[in-house]
Amino acid sequence: MAERLLPEQIDFDGAFPRLSRKLRLGVVGGGRISATQAMAARLTGRWEVVAGALSSDPEKARARGAEWFLPEERCYASFAEMAQAEAAREDGVDAVMITTPNHVHYESAKVFLEAGIDVMCDKPLTNDPGEAAALVDLADKTGQVFGVCYTMSCFATIRQARAIVASCVLGKINQIHVEFMQDWMTPEDVGEADHVKWRLDPAKSGRTSCVGDIGTHAAHLATFVSGLEMTDLRADFHVCGAPKPLEDTVFMATRYEGGVPGTLMATRLAPGNRGGLRLRIFGSKGGLEWDLEDSERLKLNLFGQPDQVISRGHGHGITPQVERLVRTARGFPEGLIEAWGNLYNEFAMAVAMRRDGVSVPEGWLGMPLVADGVQGVRFVEAAADSHEAGGHWTEI
Repeated sequence: MAERLLPEQIDFDGAFPRLSRKLRLGVVGGGRISATQAMAARLTGRWEVVAGALSSDPEKARARGAEWFLPEERCYASFAEMAQAEAAREDGVDAVMITTPNHVHYESAKVFLEAGIDVMCDKPLTNDPGEAAALVDLADKTGQVFGVCYTMSCFATIRQARAIVASCVLGKINQIHVEFMQDWMTPEDVGEADHVKWRLDPAKSGRTSCVGDIGTHAAHLATFVSGLEMTDLRADFHVCGAPKPLEDTVFMATRYEGGVPGTLMATRLAPGNRGGLRLRIFGSKGGLEWDLEDSERLKLNLFGQPDQVISRGHGHGITPQVERLVRTARGFPEGLIEAWGNLYNEFAMAVAMRRDGVSVPEGWLGMPLVADGVQGVRFVEAAADSHEAGGHWTEI
């Protein structure tokens, strides 16, 4: 009898169902972000990390794998070797997370999709629009689940914000403003750190650094909550600190469907700002605001009425769809790890549904998919094109 992961009957209006076993997760890339994502995946209670390609050096791969308590035979020095070996195992990985530098995303995602293994890939999806489009085609051809780590969209309050906008509480949207302010590149010698060097190397990071890293988060968040695609932009790149081969700051004017105007700013040289991602959407009836550094709360302002603050937790206006992403009661804070956990919770559901041959009901899962990753790549390319053309309006 074929293994079944999901119960025969699923209440799609309730909490996510329990699986018959934990899903087996592989890790590609052994940097800091892989440990963070693995922590979040384990938090869900639905994943166990069983294999990894944590370094291209065999000795380092084994040593890093030992730190993760992985069996030596499942510590690989090549993601291609890992895909082939794990696909051949009866207890092989159900899915992989790809947390390598940008230039490795395409080849690694490709080999796992071709091996029949589902993928969660860090952003930006690729450095090249053609490669991004090819991954969409391959995912469609293979039928594999392919998620992308736009994790900011997985905060419960962001899902609530999206529901508020979709219900037309704000009226007709007329402005969208988003910014991502960080300060970790302020020191003059920061570019010497190993985890920073590749982010400033065009051969690995692509045509942009700040835009491809944190600007894409800002752009995705604005479109995710507003429900409006960004159509064109006008971008100016800047190096505000020590000389660098790629930008550390960007200022943009943006336009969305229907001609809705907006702004997008991102920088890594704003002392005092660490997780300074802020979204503001204004409409004909009101506006809402969200700040990553105060992520438990969503500010809703209806014109002429008292301001409202919606907090993450059970009740208090939280929709049933958002309740699935809530773990603790109001007043007991959750944060970025839990948002990443929400991403891996939904990824687990998508993987289980595919394996069981069950169709995912529309709107049941909100996790970003490969198509969102392609839009992110197009956003980055348009920003670079605009800057190089002297800040001209550029279609996405």
